[in-house]
Order: sequence, then structure tokens, then C-alpha cells
Amino acid sequence: MNKPLILVVEDDKAVQKLITTTLETQGYQYHVAGTGEGSIFEAVSKQPDIMILDLGLPDMDGVDIIKKVRAWSNMPIIVVSARSEDRDKIDALDAGADDYLTKPFSVEELLARLRVSLRRVRYDSEKLQRDATIFTNGNLKIDYAAGCTWLDGEEVHLTPIEYKLLCLLAKNVGKVLTHNFILHEIWGNYSNDIPALRVFMATLRKKIEKNTSQPKYIQTHIGVGYRMLRVGDDEKSG
Repeated sequence: MNKPLILVVEDDKAVQKLITTTLETQGYQYHVAGTGEGSIFEAVSKQPDIMILDLGLPDMDGVDIIKKVRAWSNMPIIVVSARSEDRDKIDALDAGADDYLTKPFSVEELLARLRVSLRRVRYDSEKLQRDATIFTNGNLKIDYAAGCTWLDGEEVHLTPIEYKLLCLLAKNVGKVLTHNFILHEIWGNYSNDIPALRVFMATLRKKIEKNTSQPKYIQTHIGVGYRMLRVGDDEKSG
């Protein structure tokens, strides 16, 4: 398993050394930035797992850095600052910081807060992976990892081709897929058998549509291709 990457944003060389030495002893990877501009560059280019941020940087206030990072990233930000007033803490937390540690600090406490943040990173990552394996649209559900499909809570038994067609449509929900695109994705470069595609699509529809003359999930675009409708947004037949 890859070691977490920590971005240390600190211009005080002594504090910077204390933090990086502590990270090294625990096997963390790290990058260092001593300015606000440098921290933004490192955050964008290195995509760290966590940022440890000092607020008092020479070129930019740390709260402004938090706001900039939060515009595109949800990575945990742990503030380590000499500012101890409640207003400073509130401003940083309201801007999007996840934690606030006041200098001087103990390395044990810093490591404990890092562990808490890393647990959140792992949880969010695992949840994202789980969610990415399940597709739901109305009463239709596809479990990509298990290779199974359900409709109204009951499993639908599909042939391999029907399942591949359904997954292709689901992964492009709302988009019109042309006949040629579908043929290429399902059968490869050399297939141009549109009549066969229509047959497989008809059998798929019989299994997932309650009324094939008024389809809820798969819409035909005559002479063009097919589209999976997002149920609730557009339930018109085609």
C-alpha cells in the first residue's frame, strides 16, 4: 500500500524540519512549500492526501490558501499556526480547514490528528469505490462488480450481450449512442450488423421495460441509435 503523501506548508525552517522529521519517522511521504503560491502549485501538481498549513506565510494569508484549495479539492487541511485567538480558528475552519493545532504543539498530537484525517480519507475513498460499482436509475439497479441486474428488487437474467449493452447505455446515461458506436464497443471494429443490434436491443427491452411501446429506460432515436433515459428527468417514450 502506498504511503500517504503530506504537503507541509511552513516558512519557519525550524518548524518545517520538526514536522518533516516527524513524518519521516512514521514512513509518510511529504513535499514542502514555504510560500502560498508554492503551496497552491504543489497541491495541484502533487495531489497530496493531506495538507499541513501554517497561516502566517510571507506572500499570502493561510485562510486565502484554504479557500483557493477548497474551490477544487476536498483533501483534509490541518492548520498548524501560532495564531491562538478564537476568531482566527473560526475563520480557518469556516474557510474549509478540517482541524486546527496551535503552536507550540507536540508531535504526538500532530500525528494523532493526521491519523484521524487519514481515516477520513480512506473512508471517503472506499465509499467512492463502492458507489462507483453500483448504478441505479429509477427501479433499475446494476452491480458492475457482481455482474448482476435488478428491476423492482428482483434479479433480471440477461445474456452476456444484453448485459454489455445495458452497461454501455448506463455508463452513458442521458447520451444518445449511435449504432456504429455501440457496435464498435460491443462487437469490435469490424461489426456493422445493425439488424443484429436491433434484435439484441429488443430482447433487452422486453426484460427491463414494462411496456415496450412506451419505454421508460431505453429510448430509440430512429436512424441514429439509442439512449438510456434518466428516470425522473425524462420519461417520455421514443
